[in-house]
Amino acid sequence: MSGVWVFKNNGVMQLVENPAEHGEGKRGGSTSRKKVLVHLPTNQVVSSYSFLEQILRNLGWERYYGGDCDLYQFHKRSSIDLISLPKDFAKFNSIYMYDIVVKNPNIFHVRDM
Repeated sequence: MSGVWVFKNNGVMQLVENPAEHGEGKRGGSTSRKKVLVHLPTNQVVSSYSFLEQILRNLGWERYYGGDCDLYQFHKRSSIDLISLPKDFAKFNSIYMYDIVVKNPNIFHVRDM
């Protein structure tokens, strides 16, 4: 779980996952920026799961059809790694992007939009 802890006027803390969407987390007039996943060899922004799946397949990742039906999952036969992504691309956030970057070094990069 990640996000920003926000103190409300009544003294209660609340964890806000995406503070920019909720108008929270502003400090010094700046807000957090939206992140994008970039495929470094082509310098293209990953804008759909079909594009991402094509890249992952070329890297040796295979779709895994087990477990949670609310997720797309990919695995490599040569490792124990598993990439899990929400089926709704609108929920594809920086946490999932960094997971892909860590498991595919020098192939992907997360940038501010």
